[in-house]
Amino acid sequence: MRVDLFDFDLPPERIALRPVVPRDAARLLVVDPQAANKIEDRAICDLPDLLRPGDALVLNDTRVIPARLEGLRVRGEARARIEVLLHKPLAPGRWLAFLKGAKKVKPGDRLIFGPQGACLEAEILEKGEAGEILLGFSAAGDKLDAAIDALGEMPLPPYIAARRPPDRRDLSDYQTVFAKRRGAVAAPTASLHFTPELFAALAARNIEIAYATLHVGPGTFLPVKAADTHAHRMHAEWGEISAATAARLNAARAKGRRIVAVGTTSLRLLESAASDEGKILAFSGETALFITPGYRFKAIDLLLTNFHLPRSTLFMLVAAFCGLDLMKAAYRHAIDAEYRFYSYGDACLLFPGA
Repeated sequence: MRVDLFDFDLPPERIALRPVVPRDAARLLVVDPQAANKIEDRAICDLPDLLRPGDALVLNDTRVIPARLEGLRVRGEARARIEVLLHKPLAPGRWLAFLKGAKKVKPGDRLIFGPQGACLEAEILEKGEAGEILLGFSAAGDKLDAAIDALGEMPLPPYIAARRPPDRRDLSDYQTVFAKRRGAVAAPTASLHFTPELFAALAARNIEIAYATLHVGPGTFLPVKAADTHAHRMHAEWGEISAATAARLNAARAKGRRIVAVGTTSLRLLESAASDEGKILAFSGETALFITPGYRFKAIDLLLTNFHLPRSTLFMLVAAFCGLDLMKAAYRHAIDAEYRFYSYGDACLLFPGA
């Protein structure tokens, strides 16, 4: 499909730079292609009433690491300021990363992060394309994790980072309240709306909660640069669904209960793990699933998600789920009604198209 079909104009003032407080006070746009009133304005705190008792929500329990590191590039006596974004671990002490100004570095260069005496060092082992490098750190395991936590900044999306620097608030704001398994360099943003109070209300409604893991990578923010979707290649991300979770979800579906993906990351993981017959299988590995209109959904029945970038793979995904024309109309309504967009913004509850 032509990528320009997924374009739309968004006024910059609609981009949220901070989340609402409390988190579950965010607005919720309900989009149901089968309803008489296809677009309805609600709030996240209404979610329990919008679901049926017995529905199963699947949330992504990945934990965002403070993956943005600033430091010095050292080559002999020469020094230069650098900024690195870690994006994928390959082995103990080894990370793939993106480096600003990567044309000026070469394998063998040393990178130093943090103050002298409490610093973390790395060597550039390989240099790839589009600013990607392979780093070998001076520490590994828990020591490396602790150093990254102490020295790194939250990797805010470009549309926020370009307008304000990350700060201490983002350490909690850009993390779900149930984050568990570290490894993401972007938050599963639909899950940022969940609070203990919302979980309690869901439990009172007898709505089941299940967890899976997809370590979100930086590719989630990238617009598609190709003119046609067939020419685009997704960044692979690592995910896991346990056998026990798969069994719970299959049992729920067998009883006629609905599977609700919280976030496009949960949706892509579930669809990657599903058989052609719709059975969810245990899964552990990488997925680069790219969903565009025409895709046949096998594993999920509803989707809770935030608003997405124009021309992005995520807007293509919601168009595939709900219908392109209806999603464009829903986004126009959201813009006119002053919904807040993107990672720190409001959300949609999407029902499937025909």
